[in-house]
Amino acid sequence: MAGMSPIFRRKRARAREDRLVTLIRKPGCHLCDDAQMVIEKVCGDLGVPWEYKDIDQDPQLHEQYWEQIPVVLVDGEQHTFWRVDGERLRKALTD
Repeated sequence: MAGMSPIFRRKRARAREDRLVTLIRKPGCHLCDDAQMVIEKVCGDLGVPWEYKDIDQDPQLHEQYWEQIPVVLVDGEQHTFWRVDGERLRKALTD
């Protein structure tokens, strides 16, 4: 029975390809460009998919996050805003 526990642990942890990082950004934003570079690197290293959304194209995102751009979501939950710490993002995606 004890031999089964690693399988249970592996099933409970979310597979990296099932995670999603979302960058909410706006055009011409240098902090957004910096954030995107960190996300591309960390997600590329880990094999985690990511996407970006343009805050100017979505009134709801604009209302919610305008003062915090860029905003990073991990699996739909806010992870950080303004500056992205690569190590912190890596930890969030591997824990």
